[in-house]
Amino acid sequence: MIYIGCHLSVTNGYEAMGKQMTDFGGSTFAWFTRNPRGGKSKDIVPKDVNALSVILTEKKFGKLVAHGSYTMNLCSSNPETRANGLDMLKKDLEKMEALPGQYYNFHPGSHTGQGADVGIEQIAEGLNKALWPEMKTTVLLETMAGKGSEVGRSFEELKKIIDLVEYKDKLGICFDTCHTWDAGYDIANNLEGVLEQFDKILGLERLKAVHFNDSKNVCGAGKDRHEKLGQGMIGMESMKKFATNPAFEGKPFILETPNDDAGYIHEISIVKGWFN
Repeated sequence: MIYIGCHLSVTNGYEAMGKQMTDFGGSTFAWFTRNPRGGKSKDIVPKDVNALSVILTEKKFGKLVAHGSYTMNLCSSNPETRANGLDMLKKDLEKMEALPGQYYNFHPGSHTGQGADVGIEQIAEGLNKALWPEMKTTVLLETMAGKGSEVGRSFEELKKIIDLVEYKDKLGICFDTCHTWDAGYDIANNLEGVLEQFDKILGLERLKAVHFNDSKNVCGAGKDRHEKLGQGMIGMESMKKFATNPAFEGKPFILETPNDDAGYIHEISIVKGWFN
């Protein structure tokens, strides 16, 4: 089986997202904890969150994958930007505890010219200030495509971040298929080899969720341009082999393909069909 869904808007509340994904035929979903470009996050209304929890149980959803704002940069060369990013992270994680046991995913950050090593240290510093031992949320570092000064373009960089964090048990990895492909990992022709690398460097037990996207680019382009399933350079057959690989069994798969609602419903149906 597979848990498959897409990003939804939290504008109408948490229960509304659960109902919408049920209508879509999915069994997980993602949402931005605040506007993707920054701004205020939606207040938690206990009745609303509890209503979603009922849906998750009744409909047997998998883990949910919240997404931090794109503007949250823990390793900017600008101290004010770093401070704002840390403030976002702390507040987001506090609100995530209203839905205990879910995932919070974010882009590690861009070092903006400081160098990856400095960026890695700053990201870990921010995580050490934001995580606490009793938290129920697992924080996921996303695999990145490597455009610009992004940190997290390799499994090794992600491992270096984790090594510097005190509460390592609170951390996992979100494997973005487009990003990882664009970073140079050939998941179309050498998936087993890529997974062996991942296991050797990070450990497959760290792999908690998947952003499931085709790519407009050739492997190693470092550009990060998502495409609809089967319409990109990874290709439908390789996407199917990826999703049905035992390493990903039970992981939430989040579609971030360039689609409208009808497109997501169609892709959810396609992916579910691979398991029938």
